[in-house]
Order: sequence, then structure tokens, then C-alpha cells
Amino acid sequence: MHFREDFIHAIWRYQYFEKRELTTVSGLPLAIKKIGFQNFHEGPDFSEAHIILDGMDFFGSVEVHIKTSDWNAHGHENDKNYDAVILHVVWDHDTEVSRKDGTTIPTLALKGRVFLDVLRNYQRLISTRKRLLCSDFLSEVKPIIKFSMLERALVERLQKKAQLIHQEVHATAGDWEEVAYRWLFYCFGFKVNSTPMLKLAREMPYRLVKKHADQPLIQEALLMGQAGFCYQENPDDYTFFMKREYEFYRKKYHLPEAIYPSEWKFMRVRPGNYPSVRISQLVAILSNSPNLFSLLTHEVRKVSDLRQLFRAKPNGYWEYHYQLSKASGKPQNRLLSKRTLHLLGINFIVPLWYAYGKYTDEAEWRERCFDFLQDIPAEENRIISAFTKENWHPENAFDTQGMIGVHHLYCSPKKCLECKIGQNVLRPSK
Repeated sequence: MHFREDFIHAIWRYQYFEKRELTTVSGLPLAIKKIGFQNFHEGPDFSEAHIILDGMDFFGSVEVHIKTSDWNAHGHENDKNYDAVILHVVWDHDTEVSRKDGTTIPTLALKGRVFLDVLRNYQRLISTRKRLLCSDFLSEVKPIIKFSMLERALVERLQKKAQLIHQEVHATAGDWEEVAYRWLFYCFGFKVNSTPMLKLAREMPYRLVKKHADQPLIQEALLMGQAGFCYQENPDDYTFFMKREYEFYRKKYHLPEAIYPSEWKFMRVRPGNYPSVRISQLVAILSNSPNLFSLLTHEVRKVSDLRQLFRAKPNGYWEYHYQLSKASGKPQNRLLSKRTLHLLGINFIVPLWYAYGKYTDEAEWRERCFDFLQDIPAEENRIISAFTKENWHPENAFDTQGMIGVHHLYCSPKKCLECKIGQNVLRPSK
């Protein structure tokens, strides 16, 4: 039978093996009093364990491997961090190993002791060819366990995004207005252009944009120019105006060189998602929201509030253009679609609130995030389809964001035994 080391970790952690007449490979009687705390960092796998070996109490660490020889293969015999190991737990014992000081390490071999139900469940779990390895078991898992896992994965997903936001908090010395502005630009890149959008926001700070709160055309010239979009061949009158104003303010504000055009991605991007169009929409939002973060924290409670704030219409020029000096064949509606507004609620508002709650240590922001996500309809994409195919139907964006988190953090890397659903699947029948 083939399995990964995390399976042995789970066997030890949940004690899924026969403990009657337990002995080490050398025949010493063994009793397990405390399994220890799993260590996810450097050093032995479990710390603060307690065993009774041949009638004597031992306190220390437990190391877990598939084979005993993995001890030497991983270089533990010369690592002083492993001198405190009191028990080596393995599936198969194939050689004697020792600590750095030369003393032999007591070894427990689990082969032949693991509950048969657990082995069968694990084999069934890893042998499926389906996208979700636990698909065949999902109908047997209680709803409370599924919900708990969705919440956990959602929080882990939000924490990753909060780390990105906190980097900007540090870079701006805690200026949350500037942070909200930068995060808005990052999210308006919609993945494919998120990096240059963030760069644009850093190079054209919010304080300069706010100086022209009552001059949306100047705001647009500043942003289009810094993005490098004003330098077109055969410019029309609007583009010429944009370039002239940008050049004036670039010198006045001592702005850095404009972003190089090759940093932006237009290939395989729908015209409605072109960065030039997105910048025009950003200008419409910013010209109506001179204190962005304050509005987002005080005026927005549900999706309808966000829709009201972000439904600003760009300059009429963009109804007939998708880039400066490049006309579209027919007029286009440049208002943000309902789907785009929902995506901004999910990817812009919620992570910003969550990061702010972590920064201020105010737990109520977490609940506010959850309430907001439950106000957004369930998303539709290939990941969500994999869950609905198995009759697990999301009710709202809270569920779908949790599903995306489960897929990215557990399903794709096959960390089933770190997932509550996988752990539930593994356990033996009563």
C-alpha cells in the first residue's frame, strides 16, 4: 500500500491503531499517555509528548516517518534539535537509528496495527480520479462539518489577502485612506493587470488625486498619463488634452517616469476589462468619493450600498472608446456590471475590512465580512461546478469563497488529512 507521510501523522494524532500489548520494535512495553502537540515548523513532528517505556516515564518529542531509515535520510542523526525525541513512530521498521549522541531511539512500527477501516477509507480516498478526492464520501459527511470547513478555509483565504493589505499599511505608515486607494486599484486589475494597477496607485498617490477632486478630467489625465496611455500615434483631441495636462502636472508634482506599455496586458483580455477602461471607471468612483476608506467603513453595510457608491458613470468619451484614440465600433455601457460589483465586494471590500479588523484587533469586523458575503449571490465558475456536481450546493458568496479556499488550500495540494472533511472520512466506524 502506498501513502504519504501525512497519513502516518494522522494515525498518530488520532491514535487509529491497536494499543493493546503495545511494544517497541525491540520488545519494550510501551504506553502512550500524551501524543503531544503537532509542530508545523522546523524540528520534530510532535512536541510535549509523554510515554511510559518499560515502566519509566519519558517526556519529549515524537518524530514520524514512513520508514525508520528516513531518520538518516532526512539528516536527523546529526541535528541536535532531535536529541529530545523519545519515540520514533514509523509504518515499517527497516533499520536501527540513533540520536546525535549515539543513543538508540525507541521505535514504534504501526504496520499491522492500524485499524482496517482506516486503511480502507484512506485507500478509497486517494484512489479516486475525481477532482474532489472526497467526492464519494461527501453525502456521508454531516453539514456542520462541511460548514465548519468552509468557514476555516474562508478565514485562511482572507488572512492571505490581509497580509498583502498589511504590507501596504506598513508602506504608508498606517494611512488607511491610501491603503484603500491602492487596494482598489489592485482589485480593479482583476488578476491579469493587478500588478501594474498597484504600481500605478503607488506612483500616483491618493493625496495628489484628491487635490483634483472637483476636476475629474485632471484626475483622468494624471492616471492615464502615469499609466503610459497618453502617448498614442495619431492622437485625437481628447488624447492630446490628456497628454498636455499630464505633462504639466508630472513636472509640477515631480512624478516618476510613466509605466512602460509592455507592463500592461491587453492580449486575451476583453475590451471591457482593458486597463484604460478600468481607469476611467476608477476616476468616476474617486471623483465622487474623496474620502474612500471613510465611506467604505461608515456608509457601506450591504451590497446595495456598494452598488450605490460604485455606479458612477465614466466620462462620455469612454462610451465610444476602449483605449485613448481608439474608437469602438458601437457605443458601450461603461457602468460596472452587477457581476463586477459582486466581485469587488468579495475581493475588495471584504478583505479590506478583514485586514482592518486584524489591524485594530476588533473582532466585529470579521462578522461584518461574513454578513456581507452572505448578502452576495453564489459565484459560478469551474471550481464551484466541481462541488455542485457532487450535490454540494452553495447558497451565497460565503459558501463559494469557502469552497474556493478548500479547493486551493486543500484539494489541489491533496492535503486531505489536514481538512476536516478528509479527517472525518478517514476515521473508523464505531
